[in-house]
Amino acid sequence: MTLAARSRIHEGLPYPQGAKWDGRGTNFALYSANATKVELCLFDASGTREVERIVLPEYTDEIYHGYLHDIGPATIYGYRVYGPYEPQNGHRFNPNKLLLDPYARAHVGELTWNPACFGYTLGAEDGDLSFDKRDSAAFVPKSVVIDENFEWHGERLRRVVPWEATIVYETHVRGYTKLHPRVPAELRGTYAGLGSPAVIDYIKSLGVTSVELMPVHAFVSDDLLLQKGLTNYWGYNTIGFFAPDPRYAYGPHRILAEFKEMVARFHEAGLEVILDVVYNHTAEGNERGPTLSFRGIDNASYYRLVPDQKRYYINDTGTGNTFNLSHARVIQLVTDSLRYWVNEMHVDGFRFDLGTVLARETKGFDLDSGFLKACSQDPVLGAVKLIAEPWDIGPGGYQVGAFPPGWAEWNDKFRDTVRDFWRGKASAAALAPRLCASPDFFNHRGRKPRSSVNFVTAHDGFTLADLVTYDDKHNEANGEANRDGNSDNRSWNCGVEGPTDDPTVNALRRRQMRNMLATLLFSQGTPMFVAGDEFARTQMGNNNAYCQDTEISWVHWRLDEAAQLQVTFVQRLIALRHDYPILRRSRFLTGEYNAELDVKDVTWIDASGVEMREETWKDETTHCFGMMIDGRAQPTGIRQKGSDATVLVVFNGHYDPVPFTLPACAGGSSWSLLIDTNQESGALAATFETGDAYETTAHSLLLFALQAATA
Repeated sequence: MTLAARSRIHEGLPYPQGAKWDGRGTNFALYSANATKVELCLFDASGTREVERIVLPEYTDEIYHGYLHDIGPATIYGYRVYGPYEPQNGHRFNPNKLLLDPYARAHVGELTWNPACFGYTLGAEDGDLSFDKRDSAAFVPKSVVIDENFEWHGERLRRVVPWEATIVYETHVRGYTKLHPRVPAELRGTYAGLGSPAVIDYIKSLGVTSVELMPVHAFVSDDLLLQKGLTNYWGYNTIGFFAPDPRYAYGPHRILAEFKEMVARFHEAGLEVILDVVYNHTAEGNERGPTLSFRGIDNASYYRLVPDQKRYYINDTGTGNTFNLSHARVIQLVTDSLRYWVNEMHVDGFRFDLGTVLARETKGFDLDSGFLKACSQDPVLGAVKLIAEPWDIGPGGYQVGAFPPGWAEWNDKFRDTVRDFWRGKASAAALAPRLCASPDFFNHRGRKPRSSVNFVTAHDGFTLADLVTYDDKHNEANGEANRDGNSDNRSWNCGVEGPTDDPTVNALRRRQMRNMLATLLFSQGTPMFVAGDEFARTQMGNNNAYCQDTEISWVHWRLDEAAQLQVTFVQRLIALRHDYPILRRSRFLTGEYNAELDVKDVTWIDASGVEMREETWKDETTHCFGMMIDGRAQPTGIRQKGSDATVLVVFNGHYDPVPFTLPACAGGSSWSLLIDTNQESGALAATFETGDAYETTAHSLLLFALQAATA
């Protein structure tokens, strides 16, 4: 290893942060408010031998920077940062540890867990207060200088999907194609595999509009999991906010291009790409975690520390640390990352894991937080979809409905109530507001029904098939004696725990899945479902498969007749949602009579075909009712009647059939049956007069459209 000749290094610029190649050389810029010196470390092409160390010569506005003329794309590098090692004061500088650039656009190599990766000496009597002198370079991933140029083929077809038309499909880059028979074997589990024609064509055929990818930022697998033969499959353990994880790339030297090509193929098909992002914490853990990047660069700036005990980390995330979004430079890092993924990688939105953390200030969740303000005024971020997971484990961490205008939020109230209704544990009064996009939480400050992201299942928890097959979780494969995962699943096994050959039980399970899918797609708000639910994918009762990079988590593509029928059913539901705008209004339903237009937007109907009375609402045993949405209701702020179709959705959560009398409605005298979840495919063609009684099967859902009266 040699020191750089002085003629090679120039002062460079303090912006942009990271390594920026300009065609002639590369500018390096690294923020640290508390460091005393920064060395740039260059490696050979294999990334195994450090060949040169260069002190960044200039320090401007708390940013160390320098420019090297002869450094270009594919250069592998890292940093060594000098400063005080005073854990009790929040400082953990240790130049023996090679550090990732927080702004690195690409990483190379994987973390090998070794005592040298820690800033302190493992096993030392004074624990993390000790100082470790071993070099970590041989064991840690490294940063790579990249060429950002890319020709975006297919972008001429890119379109923004309106929120009201959005249907989100959540999946995992690796797991979705790992077993896909129509994806070339060498591409399975990769960005290229997910962007292959067979995959794109299938997703497009469902009718969904937006694919939400579980974390693709570079992440770390915990040592404890690796020791058990497991891994951090979900990826919620980020160590690089700009770098796509290299493990998902088919071509290790074309990671960025491969990701961009995948996005371009989705856009070519008219599909959006939304990223699940983790800015609430990093993979460095608590005070006993490794020193890989942020901790060694400026621990006191990047992390929230206990104010009077700065040796320790505030843990509002449950992962050991909390990223400090109260700090201006940390807000800059996060928003720079978001803009990078929009401007350079062309993604269409973000789902923020533990989003409440990002809006925390010293006194808790704050609508005036720096991060929320930064997002609200940003013209780039204002043009894409922003979806919050509105909770964390910290004080006051549950904030469903509390995010500001412009944001959408996962609505677990919808999830829990829909599950409860279909297992007989929630009444009509509990379900009704959830069907209307939960106005009790979201109808304020001009927010729209789209703000409620409705879901019954997601990556975290039971799949839809498991929700109707298991009363209890079965997480033994995770190696924690089934102690991990949530025990409150609001599931119902329909009478038998686990798989069964009983045709009656299996028929009920299939109908229950259709019920919940139909409830999801016929409710106001933005629907989201997890990949594989459309054909009853199972995780065999595992409701916390975060560590299962196995067939437990991977999507199986061997579909039997029942699975194929369910796919057809889901396609029909989605087609109906697209065809009937009344199912996805841009205004909240209120149930109030509009005297000027002589119309009520929604009327709640009991089984006798008349409007529900107060005593019916209060009756906890009311499990069969109808929701009639009038297409004549005012559709926008302009006070005029609408011209949409009127629909009637009938819910029967009873254990017995219920005759449901079809109500009278202005504008027509007959109802066309569009969906009966008692039918495997849902495809029907039948018309009934108002006043007719339709025999509603136990545990079933119906959708009717009013036939317009002929002149």
